[in-house]
Amino acid sequence: MDVLQGLRVVEFEGLGPAPFCGMLLADLGADVILIERPDADRAGPAAIYRRGKRSITLDLKTDVGCKAALRILEKAEALIEGLRPGVMERLGLGPDEVRAVNPKIVYGRLTGWGQTGPLAPAAGHDINYVSLSGAAWYAGEAGTAPTPPPTLVGDIGGGALYLAVGILSGVLRARQTGEGTVVDAAIVDGAAHMTNLLLSLRAAGGLPERRGESMLDGAPFYGVYQCADGAWISVGPLEPKFYTLMMERVGLMGIPHFAVQYDKSAWPRARAQLAQIFAEKPRDYWVKQLEGTDVCFAPVLSPSEAAHHPHMAARRVYREQGGVLQAVAAPRFDGEIPPAPRSIPPRGAHTREVLKEAGLTDEEIDALR
Repeated sequence: MDVLQGLRVVEFEGLGPAPFCGMLLADLGADVILIERPDADRAGPAAIYRRGKRSITLDLKTDVGCKAALRILEKAEALIEGLRPGVMERLGLGPDEVRAVNPKIVYGRLTGWGQTGPLAPAAGHDINYVSLSGAAWYAGEAGTAPTPPPTLVGDIGGGALYLAVGILSGVLRARQTGEGTVVDAAIVDGAAHMTNLLLSLRAAGGLPERRGESMLDGAPFYGVYQCADGAWISVGPLEPKFYTLMMERVGLMGIPHFAVQYDKSAWPRARAQLAQIFAEKPRDYWVKQLEGTDVCFAPVLSPSEAAHHPHMAARRVYREQGGVLQAVAAPRFDGEIPPAPRSIPPRGAHTREVLKEAGLTDEEIDALR
């Protein structure tokens, strides 16, 4: 369902989370115009983050290229850029220049550290942002290195998704007031914001600052275990009724150190015994025993395996297009199954089309080449 049909977004070519935000909006029906460099490498069908967009090429370092970009922006409701602070200003495409031609535009900026602060000009990557924000602290067991999943917590969760929310919020306000805004989406901010559920648990006394002492990072009934075939499973029966069901299914009833679920003194011994039990059988055995029950269980799957799991297949979450495995658009509306992923455009495929829509003449377009 194209719920964002009618929303025009101009995205400036970048890396990682900003293009992901553009893809998310395009997945939901927005007209995302991607301005790319004419001399950049061609990513081909592997560039899933380009799907559903219209691609044009402009040399923004030239006066005519910059002016053409401003013409396109005159008719847009939002802009996405994920460059380091100051780059767009140096190109003559900063918020002041863009809002001078389109006061209603929502200017979306995505960086790791944000547009302000001591670290704003410094380089960084996902692992740095989630580390500084506190979001990486509980990612791992006590005594091991915190290891957050690559890109998911920072680039995507703390960055792209927060930028999308910021843009859509700004567009709603602009449609009501006629006034645009600048969205400063910093990955470090979003990653910190995502810890608020953990901070609520911490405030209630359920999440000590020391790692490995809470239900979420130390309890034997909330963790990942290896099976006899080397594959992995996850269990998470936090609630007593679900915990009791796990004990029944796994054969733990009557064992003293499993009797009191929240007795932390028994956790190390219980974890060791659970690890031994799960290691005695292959993953498929535990899937047959536990999947689909209220034990709170799931196998740990690779994306390729996940694509063929019955639940994921029934919801048609993954599709293969052009030999590339992709996850379909999310979320869903009115129970509709998302269609196959939108196509990935050749670089510059829509240059003339978009420039004509912006009001440029054939002569002006030819002068850009």
